[in-house]
Order: sequence, then structure tokens, then C-alpha cells
Amino acid sequence: MEGEKGRVCVTGGTGYVASWLIMKLLEQGYSVNTTVRPHPEHKRDVGFLTSLPGGSERLEIFYADLSEPSGFEVAIKGCIGVFHVASPTLDFGNGEPEEVVIQRATDGTLGILKVCLNSKTVKRVVLTSSASAVAFNGSGVETMDEAYWSDVDYIRASNLPIGPYFVSKTLTEKRALEFAQEHGLDLVTLTPAYIHGPFICPNMPSSVRISLAMVLGDREQYGLLINAPMVHIDDVARAHIFLLEYPEAKGRYICSKDTITIEEMSEFLSAKYPEYSIPTLEYLKDVEGHKNPGLSSKKLLDSGFKFRYGLEEMFDGAIQCCKEKGLL
Repeated sequence: MEGEKGRVCVTGGTGYVASWLIMKLLEQGYSVNTTVRPHPEHKRDVGFLTSLPGGSERLEIFYADLSEPSGFEVAIKGCIGVFHVASPTLDFGNGEPEEVVIQRATDGTLGILKVCLNSKTVKRVVLTSSASAVAFNGSGVETMDEAYWSDVDYIRASNLPIGPYFVSKTLTEKRALEFAQEHGLDLVTLTPAYIHGPFICPNMPSSVRISLAMVLGDREQYGLLINAPMVHIDDVARAHIFLLEYPEAKGRYICSKDTITIEEMSEFLSAKYPEYSIPTLEYLKDVEGHKNPGLSSKKLLDSGFKFRYGLEEMFDGAIQCCKEKGLL
């Protein structure tokens, strides 16, 4: 049964953002094609997707890999919109140079955009980027908007363990926007902050793991929370759909609801969740790391989008979900 709003494609369907986006699209009456990276030994468990309300009637799952973008043609065929959420796994432990792995990420995205261009049915592509493509440039500006880009050389000089991911997100978004402009493809990008809240995928998403570092006692992540812009997963998914449907959408859109300092987070978590051993302000005073700028969502809000959730719902949703899944 075809959904009343038409058929769309979501790449990377088993991921945090994509799986929640699929749920929201089905709720809103879309039919959804989604792609899943094939597993070399066995098919991935996609039961948490097929069991979604409307999934058995309006969700189709295809196997495709970003290293072979032509494999996405069958999933994109007949779709009116594409949400390119998938991001290749960046494994730098196998001896491959950073440049080779990052090239694969950008080439995969451009390959999918070419498929969208040739489809003749896709009216708009929404690309999921990341605040890491905005915030790392050493400018010292307290609040950044869509005019700011991360500086690849600055990221590399910072020697951050996750730096190659930041480089990949920055270069991929830049090249995607350039490709769309050159070829007349209607593309908008969404750059979310730390995405937090509940999840329907089986494993704890990395952004939730970072955001819950104080609850989990993961000291290695504290340096990422010195000044943390955050947004609820449901708001991120709804922002994707909003940008597909909003006729005037153009260019980049930051999606960030609240920014919380590491001190504020300690006090907030200590008061709200006394059952956990939250690190004290005294303990945190020596934590070093990158101070993220605040991120302005003014462009998205001025377009008519409204956030529904704040920090309390983000942490409540994430902690409750982790408890239910036996992860906390």
C-alpha cells in the first residue's frame, strides 16, 4: 500500500537518526525505502524497523553500500525525496590512510547525489551533516551560525581521536553543496548538535554515550562536554521532514536546542539523578578539551520549525531507554 504522502528513501536505516526518522515518516503517512549495509556473514537484524507501526505495509528494505553508490539506484527509484543519513564506518585501525577513507565517504555521497539527479523523480535531497562541520575552526566565536565552517587543517592540528570523522563530515557537506549547485539538484543539509534522547536501534548511539558520559563514568569523554550543544532525537527527525516539505528550504540548517556547560550538567544530573555517582565540580575543574561554541538555530526557527523537547526530556528519554535495554 503506497503511503498518502508518497515514497521517500532513507539511507543507513539501522542507525540512530535514520531509524527514528523512518518511524516518524511512517507515522506521517509516507512510504519508505531504506538501505542497510550488507553484512559479510549474515543479514543484519532489522526487526526493530519492520515491527514499526506501518512497517509491514509501507517499509521496504534494500541492501547497499556507500562504496558502490550505484547499488542505491533500486532503492531511490520512484522516490520523491531522499534523506541521505548514512555515513561510512571510519576505521583507521586497519592501516588505511585517512585520505583514502575520507575519499570513500565523499565519493559515496556524491555517487548517491548522481543517482538522485538521474532518477527524474527525486524533488529534494536532505543530507544529514553534523555540527562538527561547523564548530572546529579556532575562531573563538561564542555562537556560530550556518556561515561558519570547520577548518580541516585546524582539526588535523588538534590531533583529536575523532578528528578524521570531523574532517569527513566537513568535506562531504561542502562537496555535496558544490555538486548540487553545479548540477541544479535541490539539496538542503541539516547540521545537528549532539543528538540525545531515546533510541530504537539495539545499541547505544555514540552521541548518547558521550552525552551520558557522567552517568556512565566514562571519564575519557568529559573533555567533549565542556560546552555541549544538544538536541533531542525527535526534533532532529522532525527537522529532516520539515526541510523536505518546506518549499523555501535552501542551503544549510543548524539544529541545536540547548547548550549546557560541563558544570551545569554536573549540577543538573546530580539533582535529578541522585542514584548515580555524578562527578563533582571539584573533580571536573581540571578537565581539558575543546570548548564547543553555541550553535544558532535561528535560520531553522525563522522558517517555521518549532523544537518540542529540552534537556530534561533528552536525559530522561536516554536514561529510561538505556535501562529498558539493559545498557545501564
